[in-house]
Amino acid sequence: MTPIERMLIAMTLILALPYLIWRLGRTEYFAPLVVVQIVTGILLGPGLLGAVFPAYYAAVFTPEVIQQLGAIAAWAVMLFVWTAGLELDLHEAWAKRGETALTAGLALGAPLLLGGAAAALLLYQDAAWAGPQGAPWQFVLGVGMACAVTALPILILFMEKLAILREPLGQRVLRYASLDDVVIWGVLALILLDYERLGRQAIFLGGFAVAAWGMAWLMPRLPERDRWYVAMVWLAACGFAGDWSGLHYMVGAFLAGAVMNRRWFNAEHLDLLRTHLLLVVMPVFFLSTGLRTQWTLGGAAVFGAAALLLVASVAGKLAGVHLAGRLLRWPAGQAGVIGWLLQTKALIMIIFANILLDRGVIAAGTFTALLLMAVASTMLTVPMVAPRLSPRV
Repeated sequence: MTPIERMLIAMTLILALPYLIWRLGRTEYFAPLVVVQIVTGILLGPGLLGAVFPAYYAAVFTPEVIQQLGAIAAWAVMLFVWTAGLELDLHEAWAKRGETALTAGLALGAPLLLGGAAAALLLYQDAAWAGPQGAPWQFVLGVGMACAVTALPILILFMEKLAILREPLGQRVLRYASLDDVVIWGVLALILLDYERLGRQAIFLGGFAVAAWGMAWLMPRLPERDRWYVAMVWLAACGFAGDWSGLHYMVGAFLAGAVMNRRWFNAEHLDLLRTHLLLVVMPVFFLSTGLRTQWTLGGAAVFGAAALLLVASVAGKLAGVHLAGRLLRWPAGQAGVIGWLLQTKALIMIIFANILLDRGVIAAGTFTALLLMAVASTMLTVPMVAPRLSPRV
């Protein structure tokens, strides 16, 4: 087979299998298609498909095919992270900064502390959980932040499904998640800070600030069709500059979206872009993610770590939001709904974990445990929220 034939076989698998499982298994309530795609990616990885059918796996997923898929996945996820940055409404968050800062801070801080404690326990148990380039503080902070992440794009999809996205409650949850997203990417930049490239990073941040000001002047003066073309050039340039500086191209992609005004684009077009990304190219990212799963520390150890991280993540998020609800005197039951919605992880946490793995902060076994935790926490969201929704919420 030629490399392109191998790649198309891989594409056929990752597009067909999740759809068939989702549609024939009627999993939408507890496992939306995006979750099924992530799980299928894991199943097609070396730890499962590669272990059961090693010859077939080696024939299809050659290094050349993996490299081709990785390039497609990189651009796909850059686009998705850019749309997540666009969803940030910092003006609304600032207008209601007291309530937003308190809730977002507790919703992020509590799972960060518990996740960091779980990471420290894993590191104490076996130093092999950390990556070869990761200092202990980077590992603890990185895993802790992974437990605190909320996946804004998937949260939007879930709230659309629950018919609360445009309701006051849905807009509040978006404010909390948006503010947390800013902190999450800021912490990632701190973890990835390369002291040998401080000069480059200073150039990047200074140049980015000037370029963002120029974009704010230019974009409103363009017709919407031209804004999309300019935005794609802006995204690619920011991704390159972020990676050149030693941070990561995903940091550049997020910043590229965060400094843009969502009102520059038609809301329906943005929703369609997000939907089409999930349909057309994001499955390639899920496959590429699955190809990186490893069970080198043993299946039982990885599942045990995933369970520990899941408990830390869920307990921390719920505790932080319930404390905010008590301080702000929310109506009964509201903290539970908000806490479980903010528990949604999926894409953003997987992207976050991929970056930590790329930079050697975490080991492959830790990455697999985080991936399993992200899938489990996301699958819990809709079943836990739907029964709690009522007119009083």
